[in-house]
Amino acid sequence: MRFAQSSLGATRSCPHCRTTILQSSTTCPACRHVLRISAAKVPSKPLASMEPLRLEATVRQPEGGGGCEYCLTVVVTSDRGEELTRQVISVGSLRPAEARTFAVVVEAFSAEAVQGRPLLEEPAAGLAGS
Repeated sequence: MRFAQSSLGATRSCPHCRTTILQSSTTCPACRHVLRISAAKVPSKPLASMEPLRLEATVRQPEGGGGCEYCLTVVVTSDRGEELTRQVISVGSLRPAEARTFAVVVEAFSAEAVQGRPLLEEPAAGLAGS
């Protein structure tokens, strides 16, 4: 089955964690569950992807400091500056001498690689948590 051009970027819910994911995903990026694909529809080669952005930073509280709270928020805007989505990913606190490392990774999938990918199956009723 071939995807229509309008299905590029189409989304669905992960049957395990209910996070919105790309319809072409074979693994949920949130809960990392492998999603079921009918044996007849398994692709012959992996989806070509690129990683146009990877940021990693460590926030460290000084030994004698008083600690702090943090809120990790991801905001995606269009090329016109319109906010498309805003997600609070994590909140927490750091005690003196503690550190947290945050990584942001953007994966991009070529339109040619996405077209022709199989549609994912929903798990059978009662198997969503397995």
